[in-house]
Amino acid sequence: MKILVAASEAVPFCKTGGLADVVGALTQRLGALGHDVCLFLPKYRSIRAASLEGGIAHPLKVPLAGGAVDVGLSFLHRRGVSVYFVDYPLYFDREGLYGNAGKDHEDNDRRFALFSRAVLEGAKAIGFKPDVIHIHDWQTGLVAAHLKRHYKNDPHFAGAGCVFTIHNMAYQGNFPRAALEAGGFGPEDWSSDGLEYYGQVSYLKGGIVHADKLTTVSSSYAREIQESPDRGFGLEGLLSRRSKDLYGILNGVDLETWDPSRDASLIRKYGPGDAAAGKAACKEALQRECGLEARGDRPLIGVVSRLDYQKGLDIALGALEPRLDRCQLVVLGTGDPSLTEMFSALERRRAGAVHFHRSFNEPFAHRIYAASDIFLMPSRFEPCGLGQMIAMRYGTVPVVSRTGGLNDTVHEEPRDGQDANGFLCAPGDGEDLARALDRAIAAFASPGWAPRVKAGMAGDFSWDRSVDRYLEIFREAAAR
Repeated sequence: MKILVAASEAVPFCKTGGLADVVGALTQRLGALGHDVCLFLPKYRSIRAASLEGGIAHPLKVPLAGGAVDVGLSFLHRRGVSVYFVDYPLYFDREGLYGNAGKDHEDNDRRFALFSRAVLEGAKAIGFKPDVIHIHDWQTGLVAAHLKRHYKNDPHFAGAGCVFTIHNMAYQGNFPRAALEAGGFGPEDWSSDGLEYYGQVSYLKGGIVHADKLTTVSSSYAREIQESPDRGFGLEGLLSRRSKDLYGILNGVDLETWDPSRDASLIRKYGPGDAAAGKAACKEALQRECGLEARGDRPLIGVVSRLDYQKGLDIALGALEPRLDRCQLVVLGTGDPSLTEMFSALERRRAGAVHFHRSFNEPFAHRIYAASDIFLMPSRFEPCGLGQMIAMRYGTVPVVSRTGGLNDTVHEEPRDGQDANGFLCAPGDGEDLARALDRAIAAFASPGWAPRVKAGMAGDFSWDRSVDRYLEIFREAAAR
């Protein structure tokens, strides 16, 4: 197939979270299977021109707010994927992908309206006639709206299906009504069947309304966003009406990047056959690195996370502190200043039992996954989650909330012929989290621990099944 992909981030070029991991891995896997994949990204300041083999490939005139702006396309080819960067310095040559110093960029409506239109104009300029257009999250929701509104009679996109993947309903791209005209839309789009959302313009809603097929990143999350107002954020009714076009497809993990048998960040590599010895060596090394007492008899709890309300770490603090006489804690996270201070204060109070790393460091994250006995992810909601899957690849037993992709990948009892691989609690419930931690800490010293480690390491977290499912939906969208 000829697959046009548009996203606001993708590894290895630009990243703020799991969206980048998914887009990067999925496009590369599609390219490796022989599909003709063309990926469009904004050319942010952090994407250095020196890495772009082709320089400026095409100048574009992109319609915007009743006029047109001159935009360049920079190009490179990587691992079977043609990558085009929308080069408009006024909007993208700045610090931060979506904001800086804790604040969103004030012109994000115009930035991603331009990007969405440039994707379609860019595809025409390079002669890429897609079978399907795959767009991701609110930043590209207007691509679907433009296709239906401005390109429905354009022969270049005749027969092209559009698939919109929602990675997190909490991020909606909601802007004042003025964004409607600025994005190239008119009064006819200001309706409950268009872009209007409680008196604002919603780019996310634009994708939900206008795409041919919708996907999200786990089966449980696909159900939750249709049934629950605190998961659907006011769009649950619309999503329910589109239920026949909405699919949950679990994300995969990059098995080359996350492989303890080949991970150069670890003091000792290991696999399922020597996991106990390998993890013991990694645990002792991390304890020394972090100034913790080198004890093998106490479980080491690891956290690698954004410090954000969604992740439930404020609840975790109350459950963790009374248990630090029986375990240790290493946290890698950045984000909310109040949570940052709370973990800093915990580290000060419990020196020797807690280490808090305040800046993101990829090799250090790898060492946490390998050294930890327990991986803590008590999210209030979690569309998919990659951390719990990575942890299990490294033989670390997850303690997670029973929500979204966490619920689909972690089970405390045998399920579907698979042994138990972790521990679960109710989302947002500190007392239930404390009970789950007690069960995990107790199990650490029991004969039942090794089978959970083994079950986690035996899990299939590859992209293979997920990519096959995406291709099925791509074909359905193209044949609609």
